Amino acid sequence: MDLPQPEQTLKAVFETPIRYCLRYGEAYATSANIEGVAAWVSGDRADMTFWRMVRSGALASGMRLGMKLARRMEPLFRPLQADRKVNMSGRPYMYLQVIGVATRFQGRGFGRGLLAALIEEGERRGVHLYLETETEPNVRMYERHGFRVVKSIILPGLELPMWEMVREPRRGTAETPRPAVRCGLTSEDSGRIIGHDR
Repeated sequence: MDLPQPEQTLKAVFETPIRYCLRYGEAYATSANIEGVAAWVSGDRADMTFWRMVRSGALASGMRLGMKLARRMEPLFRPLQADRKVNMSGRPYMYLQVIGVATRFQGRGFGRGLLAALIEEGERRGVHLYLETETEPNVRMYERHGFRVVKSIILPGLELPMWEMVREPRRGTAETPRPAVRCGLTSEDSGRIIGHDR
């Protein structure tokens, strides 16, 4: 059977970018209990090439999706990759690969803390932040944190709306994100991540 069980798929969806970001960027959890996670890379590492996935261990976790599903997903996300290159051309940026909080911990500020860590790092580096999201409530939440929509598309084949968003650095302004408690993840932690919603 080529199609994985829903639990395996969910785990692979989160574990793959986290393993990638552990090697090429940063990955953080809300605490050692991993109520939520966020993982990002610099823009020059945003594309998960085959060899980068091999070196990071992301390929093995990605393979849990099953070859058939993995092959079907790749072309669906090409428009996002192409748009990201156009939208961020000539600008240094950090790309949020994944952010999520376990359902039972949502509404308690964990997501805000993870987002604050990303914003804090972007401000420290003086770079733009880039992300994609698939719901209007998420768009509104990101807008409250200084992101703006640069483009919205419908993913072909899935008919899933996606909003592409950017946050410009705000060095020297009065608005600075509140510091976030960071709990750095290790490659061993990536195997424990399951049951998180984006």
